[in-house]
Amino acid sequence: MIGLGAIAGIAAVELGMVLTPGPNMIYLASRSIAQGRRAGLISLAGVFLGFLTYLLAVSAGIATVFALVPEIYLAIKLAGAGYLLWLAWKAVRPSGRSAVASQELAQDGARKLFLMGFLTCLLNPKVAILYISLLPQFVDPERGHVGLQGLLLGLTQIAVGVAGNAFFIVTAGSVAGFFARHPLWQRLHRHVMGTALAGFAVKIATERTGTAVALR
Repeated sequence: MIGLGAIAGIAAVELGMVLTPGPNMIYLASRSIAQGRRAGLISLAGVFLGFLTYLLAVSAGIATVFALVPEIYLAIKLAGAGYLLWLAWKAVRPSGRSAVASQELAQDGARKLFLMGFLTCLLNPKVAILYISLLPQFVDPERGHVGLQGLLLGLTQIAVGVAGNAFFIVTAGSVAGFFARHPLWQRLHRHVMGTALAGFAVKIATERTGTAVALR
């Protein structure tokens, strides 16, 4: 029903988004370093539910709502861009810290870890844009049921996203140790991360392609 090109395309898009520092990676990495891999994996389970919620919402036609009331989409887009700019400033400010630097955080219980992972994913503008504007572009009406194609592509995206974030969780401790021994690299990472977040924020805020693209 869906071509290998579509599967490879959405997988490549998601991999690029995973590798770009964002709210999900920042939260998962910092929690794993502060509280251990188990805490990171519990948080990742919440992120997985966030992915699934977006996929089901898109399948239910939320993109149509945004097309009918573009002001809602614009508000979400600008709020997301503002959130990314705030994260960028936190990264590059003189007192900022790298997402994968050792740090002291409160020891949260499993329920809070799961909930925070879920909310972090749900409020992540990168994920919202992926589902609303990008994923539908890989759907080909000529290949059959559009809803089923979207579901399969979404599951592909989730698989790549969960696997990529799990890798960061497992390796976060080792990276934090390296940064502790090499503060120059930590500063470089902070500025690269901040620049990437700011660039993505500007791209979101100035992007003229709205939900009309998603409905093509």
